[in-house]
Amino acid sequence: MSLQAIQNALKTIHYPGFSRDIVSFGLIRGLELNDGIAAVQLAVTTADPKVPAQIKREVEEKLGAIEGVTGVNVEVAVSQPKQQPAPGGSPMSGQTPIKGVKRAIAVASGKGGVGKSTFAVNLACALEQRLRERGGAHGVGIMDCDIYGPSVPLMIGVRGRPQVVDNTILPLENFGIKVMSMGLLVDDDSPVVWRGPMIMKTIQQFAQNVDWGDLELLVVDLPPGTGDAHLSLVQTIPLDGAVIVTTPQPAAVNVARKGARMFDKVNVPLLGVAENMSYLEDPATGIRTAIFGEGGGRRAAEDLETAFLGQVPLHPGIREAGDNGIPIVIADPDGDAAGAFFAIADKILQTLG
Repeated sequence: MSLQAIQNALKTIHYPGFSRDIVSFGLIRGLELNDGIAAVQLAVTTADPKVPAQIKREVEEKLGAIEGVTGVNVEVAVSQPKQQPAPGGSPMSGQTPIKGVKRAIAVASGKGGVGKSTFAVNLACALEQRLRERGGAHGVGIMDCDIYGPSVPLMIGVRGRPQVVDNTILPLENFGIKVMSMGLLVDDDSPVVWRGPMIMKTIQQFAQNVDWGDLELLVVDLPPGTGDAHLSLVQTIPLDGAVIVTTPQPAAVNVARKGARMFDKVNVPLLGVAENMSYLEDPATGIRTAIFGEGGGRRAAEDLETAFLGQVPLHPGIREAGDNGIPIVIADPDGDAAGAFFAIADKILQTLG
């Protein structure tokens, strides 16, 4: 029995709703071991009283199971977040609104391969067009936080390095959408091999050191899962909502549900679930084939008690448009595929008010 054994046990305890442990979160403020009694001091920032109680219970159970530990004394200091829009649970505090950005929404998925970034790019373009049609402010931007696989620049047709003026990054722009992405800062063949703190710093710079101008809406493309990028984002900026993207099959839906529940833990409301690659339609006969199954997105929305935003077809034109840097919403705005994105954009705008 040693302090190292106790610390190793603490590393197996995850913050409720996250895949990250309480040690890496920095919640451990004191750790002692005297005559078989393990004493742990924790500091938790949350508005949800259930969170510290759950952590305390798990610490007591884990440490109590270690051979040689005869007693466990856990003290939890709880502080309220500086900015907290609604009751819920979040380890974060000190969120800072992005200058000039009225609203920010995240596009997320539980697993990769569901077309999330393609969806995010077309959604941003559809939102921009709908806002422009309404008149008044209509600026839309997209922040590509998929640090390890940034594909937004390719799909929206922007290239080159952003300019830096007075220590402020000027985002690139195309189709009326302002774009910031790691893909604009590294060479095409250079992998991003970073640990958590570097990811957090990058996302903070995207939020605080980019001149987004005046945006009505910022779409944030998150990487799959619930890792460091997600934690850094909700720690850095307040989000007005999240859209969950899934494909119909259970393998994607089950993971999407788990990822969606993370947002509940950090006080980010779900705007709804969108089902991508829902069906393949034969242009000659109009017959639809459910390549990946049916109904998964709607079931996920029901389980999460949120809106089902709609279905996006598995359409060759969506892929071709993205590869060519002209999203389908721009390339073929009157087509069925673009219509699906516009319908989803309408529902999101209605929810956001």
